[in-house]
Amino acid sequence: MPPTAHHSLGALVRSLIRGRSIHHRCAPSFLNRNVRSMSNSENNLPPPREDPISRTLRVLKGDIMSLKNKIIPTSAKLLDDTVMKGITPEHCDVVIIGGGVIGSSIAYWLKRKALRGLSVVVIEKEPTYSQASTVLSCGGLRHQFSLPENIQMSLFASDFFRNINENLGINLPGRDFENIDLQFTPYGYLFLATEEGAEQLVKNSRLQVELGAKNELLSSSKLKEKFPWLNVEGIELGCHGLEGEGWFDPWSLLQAFKKKAYNLGANYITAEAVGFEFRAMPEMLTEGIEPGSYEALDRLLIKTQDGRIHAIKFAIAVIAAGPESGKVAAMARVGQGKGLLSLPLPVEPRKRFVYCYHCNDGPGLNAPLTIDPTGTYFRREGLLGNYIGGRSPAEEEEPPVDTGLEDIDHSFFDSDVWPVLAKRIPAFENIKVKSAWAGYYDHNYFDENGIIGPHPYYHNLYLACGFSGHGLQQAPAVGRAMMEMIIDGGFVSIDLSRMGFDRIVTREPLLEQNIV
Repeated sequence: MPPTAHHSLGALVRSLIRGRSIHHRCAPSFLNRNVRSMSNSENNLPPPREDPISRTLRVLKGDIMSLKNKIIPTSAKLLDDTVMKGITPEHCDVVIIGGGVIGSSIAYWLKRKALRGLSVVVIEKEPTYSQASTVLSCGGLRHQFSLPENIQMSLFASDFFRNINENLGINLPGRDFENIDLQFTPYGYLFLATEEGAEQLVKNSRLQVELGAKNELLSSSKLKEKFPWLNVEGIELGCHGLEGEGWFDPWSLLQAFKKKAYNLGANYITAEAVGFEFRAMPEMLTEGIEPGSYEALDRLLIKTQDGRIHAIKFAIAVIAAGPESGKVAAMARVGQGKGLLSLPLPVEPRKRFVYCYHCNDGPGLNAPLTIDPTGTYFRREGLLGNYIGGRSPAEEEEPPVDTGLEDIDHSFFDSDVWPVLAKRIPAFENIKVKSAWAGYYDHNYFDENGIIGPHPYYHNLYLACGFSGHGLQQAPAVGRAMMEMIIDGGFVSIDLSRMGFDRIVTREPLLEQNIV
């Protein structure tokens, strides 16, 4: 059987309090410190007599610390010396590989829950994020999915964004409170369906509303009445989000998560993960390998900007490296071994193009992000008649990823994007592309949905990747879910069990009907 040692930290603490002996290879260092402090107090010897001078110094020190605690806000005290000095630690409780919005959300939620009780290190190889999927996204937030897990995660994101300053704001002494502005544009999504897809759209809408979303189903005549710029030829039905849907600035969200996680004590290291070190655990038995041959993950090898290799010993590792997650997992022998290790993490980069164009008499300011039945989409960008749009290519037309993000296929707009836009929005008939950019999806080629939770082989490896273009909007919920899995021992707020790696083992894809 695969190892199932995913006990919660709360259970470990409760066991310690009850005085039971615990041997858990994942136990974070703060638990070991608790064990030492408790063992020192469990002797029956009377306390040594304190001389008057020592007592005076002790009381004075306590008064000074109490005054310091009152003057300096908690948020300003959480950064320890290692974090402040940017030192690469030799060990930590949790190491997160990937400092984009998913990794930073996980770091934030862990530190928010555990504060000094958990040391968290985030490894990010590109601190400018110029190639990161997060900042090259269109920044969409929608509730219109067909899977309840995706709907619930996006609904939580809407609530999280409404209270963004309460959640991620930082109040430091001597500084003005920095207001977080996500530049959220709340005009919703508009999904269009042909007669063939209308039934699925109705089914999706009912589930979304049942879970708390607000949207409206519009017939072709109602669509034309509400959106006169729309050509409804061939359209049977539309679903328009009425609340909590829209788009926002990805950079602002990433920076808010990162700053808050850092302020709470997460240690960000500019480095690249280059490998793992393993530790023999002959007593561990698992399916598909010979008894006595099990090896656990022990240290992460990273290469810093000066070219040096460092080893960080960890209790738990989280792979949140976006499009590179499959490669990082391979370093841990995922997809390289026998039994459960014979299955690769099915995440790879896929290049997507976003085209920018101008139209003086195009759809107005309240136009939703509109998705044609072909998957072609568009939305407004700003106030001056600028728009962005694009489309995911067919599987056999996937552009190469090894040519870099500078290599943009402008002919794809002319052949696949513009004809659909011109037909659906007649005002776009004469548009010309002004600029374009490319970004990478962390594409899950198994079923195009996120992989969230523990790996079934390693007792201390967790996965948060493969979101296939939905990671930005799902980041708040994914970070919270990973925190619950690591600290509480299981999902608490939203049951994401179906999104684990186990579905890859059992070959049961979790298919989303509203892929964009």
